[in-house]
Amino acid sequence: MKFRAMIKQSGDWWIGWLIDLPGVNAQEKTREELLESLKIGAEDMLSTTVPFEAESQMTTIEIPNPEWSVENRG
Repeated sequence: MKFRAMIKQSGDWWIGWLIDLPGVNAQEKTREELLESLKIGAEDMLSTTVPFEAESQMTTIEIPNPEWSVENRG
């Protein structure tokens, strides 16, 4: 699987997050360490079991495209 990562150097640190997996972010001293931490974070998140509760429902919601999106540039 591939996930989009937004990374940048900030002073002496590399920081980044996965766009497709909110909550997976990291800060490391090197770019390589950052990418490895993001990979481990993604693996941890994807291996976490979400318990099913009988009273719960899973659904989706639709959000309009933001004004800055390609679809709204007309």
